[in-house]
Amino acid sequence: MAAMFGGVIGQEVIKAITGKFHPLHQFFYFDSMESLPKPEVLTVEECAPEGSRYDAQIACFGKTLQRAIENKKAFLVGAGALGCEFIKNFALMGLACGEDGGEVTVTDDDVIEKSNLSRQFLFRDWNIGQAKSLCATNAARAINQNLNARSLENRVSPDTEDVFDDSFWKSLDVVVNALDNVKARLYVDSRCVYFAKPLLESGTLGTKCNTQMVVPNVTENYGASRDPPEKSAPMCTLHSFPHNIDHCLTWARSEFEGLFEKSPGEANAFLAKPQEYADAARRAGDASARENLEKVSECLLDSRCETYEQCVSWARIRFQEAFHDKIAQLTYTFPEDAVTSTGSAFWSAPKRFPTALTFATSDASHLALMRAMANLKAEVHGVARPEWSGDDAALAAAIENVHVHKFEPKSGVRIETDPKATETASLGGMDDDAIIDALLQKLETVREKFSPDYRLTAVEFEKDDDSNFHMDAICGLSNMRARNYQVQEVDKLKAKLIAGRIIPAIATTTAMATGLVCLELYKIFNDAPIEAYRNTFANLALPLFAMAEPIAPKTFKFNDMRWTLWDRWVLKGDLTVKELLGWFEAKGLTAYSVSCGQSLIYNTIFPKHKERMDKKVSDLVQTVAKLDIPEGRKHFDIVVACEDNEGEDVDVPLVSIEFR
Repeated sequence: MAAMFGGVIGQEVIKAITGKFHPLHQFFYFDSMESLPKPEVLTVEECAPEGSRYDAQIACFGKTLQRAIENKKAFLVGAGALGCEFIKNFALMGLACGEDGGEVTVTDDDVIEKSNLSRQFLFRDWNIGQAKSLCATNAARAINQNLNARSLENRVSPDTEDVFDDSFWKSLDVVVNALDNVKARLYVDSRCVYFAKPLLESGTLGTKCNTQMVVPNVTENYGASRDPPEKSAPMCTLHSFPHNIDHCLTWARSEFEGLFEKSPGEANAFLAKPQEYADAARRAGDASARENLEKVSECLLDSRCETYEQCVSWARIRFQEAFHDKIAQLTYTFPEDAVTSTGSAFWSAPKRFPTALTFATSDASHLALMRAMANLKAEVHGVARPEWSGDDAALAAAIENVHVHKFEPKSGVRIETDPKATETASLGGMDDDAIIDALLQKLETVREKFSPDYRLTAVEFEKDDDSNFHMDAICGLSNMRARNYQVQEVDKLKAKLIAGRIIPAIATTTAMATGLVCLELYKIFNDAPIEAYRNTFANLALPLFAMAEPIAPKTFKFNDMRWTLWDRWVLKGDLTVKELLGWFEAKGLTAYSVSCGQSLIYNTIFPKHKERMDKKVSDLVQTVAKLDIPEGRKHFDIVVACEDNEGEDVDVPLVSIEFR
């Protein structure tokens, strides 16, 4: 409650000082009476003080709930802005501070950076570079030395199911998300649904925050409802007609990822399994396969660098192509006085008529971009940087030695102008199969020159390391693009905020969100009904506070059976396909398809699948679906498609077979 009101009041104080955002001009009332146990439970003896640090909490919730809180097992996913506030609140509440098995597991694969210190208050200057989860748990123990906390540095994902295995999930009492991306949230949500564990979800976006309670068999899950996708600029706007710095930075980020991450990654996929890659490309035989091969060819044939001078040459030619040649071609195809088919001016607002840039070593911004691009190209190809790479005069001299072909505009070049187009114009009409074959022949020839373990380095964008030249490249690319179109340029800090898609977390919003979630935590431990829980959306800037009861899960019915997404049908025994189908037939259902992952185990439309009727399902999922079942796991999951006697599909729960 203190955290929730502290966030609101703190934001009001900031409004009074800065004059930014709209202050409260009315009474603000908030209570959470639903968090309290039933009145008959709270006797005088139950709420009597015992001389501990939890006396104030015992006075509200009683000793029984306090002891339960102390011995619960919680999983906190993330130790950033939200995670720090959560672990602090847990320590103050006494969560997992008992002696009978209570424990908080905190995991975060990130390390502390200087920019974190402004909003993640458990960290200090001397923690920079250390693991967030470890520092957060150590700081929380300083608040309450009885806190039983375990810190891990693993990302929660399908790749770490050996760490967060079945026994781990089954042991938990509650899961609290403190994540910053939807993909990770959906994965944790799927695990909580599978193991029927409560999930307390929250997120912040500047002054806005939301909380969502996910309670087994009581509410719908997090993934049941999705926000609409964010609006993005049309592809033609980004590639040819940007009119603000956001467009330029989005284009620059896309260029960075394409040149230094995706293309080298694609090349590595070819180098790792060349024959399989070639076979897959020939089977596909489409524009997508051709484009991927062109990326591989670009890295291994056209622009492969063995010396730093070659990296500099590549960067200079890249500048010429992006900021001079393409712009010159665009203005040749659509001159300033061009008109559309309706007779209106082509270059009408918001379009801006561009100007091709002329490279100059005397321009410091040109040199800075060349250095960043050359250094990143060197990193991709494992080329050592010479000492002179940091010297402007030496770099300028190397650039002067690069031969740049004179550009001649071409007629008949197609440039995408349709705002609804999602991809750049492709080479329509060309024989993809022929191009794929030709590229594969060239690549096979050059691959023989490499050692079997030769790989490129795919550079993943990291905004917070000022020494890696990532932001130098993106800021330089976007500003050159802005200069083409007479758009206001930005400094590296603002470029980092936009390109890194950062909306800074605000301590006031974080405090309010975590306070609201912790109030719901009491309800979880009280086994409260659905009408007691609250999902919240708040915006401290307006200010707006909207609370609602969670939605109950959708109930499915068939004959006398009822189930929701929280249910799982568990079949015991090492069943054959025939026995599995018989189990469903006994319930009045006809199972016509059985799948595991992306593989079909059985389907009535395939005559050959009848041969599998007497085979063990456990053998089929391992041989057909290539499912690796760990020794410690006693079950596997399959998806069964069913229909009733009238041929209508019936959505049945996930099926688990305990075969061990």
